[in-house]
Amino acid sequence: MFDNGDDITERPAQRSKIADLADWPAKQAPSAPREVPDPARAATPDDGLAAARREFAVLLGEFRRTAVLVPLDDAGDLWSAEQNGVRWICAFSDEEALARFALARGEAGPEWTYQTVLGARLLDVMVPLLPGPAGVALDAGSTDGMLFPPVAGIVPDAVAVDLGGTQ
Repeated sequence: MFDNGDDITERPAQRSKIADLADWPAKQAPSAPREVPDPARAATPDDGLAAARREFAVLLGEFRRTAVLVPLDDAGDLWSAEQNGVRWICAFSDEEALARFALARGEAGPEWTYQTVLGARLLDVMVPLLPGPAGVALDAGSTDGMLFPPVAGIVPDAVAVDLGGTQ
């Protein structure tokens, strides 16, 4: 098969691991006895997802209590960018992170004006002021960056997209 002049060979269809798991009981030998789960060893709510949620809650709490740097645009407003219909307020953990972002944008020459804002104020006050769905991007463009999306538990319920509040 050719696509834009490149020779692309088709790969055989690969079966997903989820499909394999769905068929798992059918793949067991018919004569094999079904194992009864031991309640002492049964899966608990303390699985990987629960651990990840706890870790994110800790990060969110730290962000809410921390003063971050938010660059200002030419009009003196908090600098933000839109990506896939979501407006992101860009915040930075320190001047070095802001400088790396400016350098990556090719704007390292001019001095960037910024304001120090508490993370909780960004999420609770500034995000609801923006039209449409909005969140906060911390250290945008960094491998250590973090997104705080417009969902319940992060922003006020009135503007959480998962609760239908998009203004």
